[in-house]
Amino acid sequence: MDGYTADQIRAAEAPHLAAGEPLMQRAADGLARIAERLLAAGGAPPPGRVLLLVGSGNNGGDTLYAGERLARAGRLVTIIRTGSRIHTAGLEAALAAGARLHPVSATAADPDAVRAAVTHVAASADLVLDGMLGIGITGSTALRGAARAAVEGVREAQRHREAGGGDEAGRLSAAQRRRGGPVVVAVDVPSGIDADTGAADDSVLQADVTVTFGGMKAGLLREPAASLSGHVELVDVGIGADLPSSAN
Repeated sequence: MDGYTADQIRAAEAPHLAAGEPLMQRAADGLARIAERLLAAGGAPPPGRVLLLVGSGNNGGDTLYAGERLARAGRLVTIIRTGSRIHTAGLEAALAAGARLHPVSATAADPDAVRAAVTHVAASADLVLDGMLGIGITGSTALRGAARAAVEGVREAQRHREAGGGDEAGRLSAAQRRRGGPVVVAVDVPSGIDADTGAADDSVLQADVTVTFGGMKAGLLREPAASLSGHVELVDVGIGADLPSSAN
């Protein structure tokens, strides 16, 4: 499979964005469609609980618009913000569809509060969308602050469910208890990996599925990122003809 650098992806997107094409909406459509399939395949009891971990960049926007679609489909969607900013239009759309912004999002600068909130919500979630960071990361740079705390919170919830304890146990299906935690879906790339080289460290949240947009990122084909990405699914957003014929 061909893999492309972040710069090649951005160059391919540029004329489409300049023409006003809704690339983010196409990405969100594909992400929501795959999320719905995973919820159905995982035996999640209706309506299904989804946690969105949302950063400041375009990945956060993709995640929020996918959350809008999931909420409109009747899913219980909770948003926890991990960045200093948030995609305003995406947030408004998700909230209008019935998603809930967790109160900790008002104090996202407090990592301890973020970790506790994520642990609590993920304890009964069926699906987590990791939309914290995207293809702008270079090198093996550890996640910091609220993003690092969110990863720790998901891991704590996974350990808690593997142990079979907690007040949330009665709300979990047999499939959820066997799985030991929610299905983790990385949005475009697992947050914190270098999309070109595959560099990553132990702060990256292990994904079960990575939904990547437009073209395969070269880093997803290289270790250690390849192992952290789980099964990778490519969503066509309409830029394929503008990608270089010689990939990395």
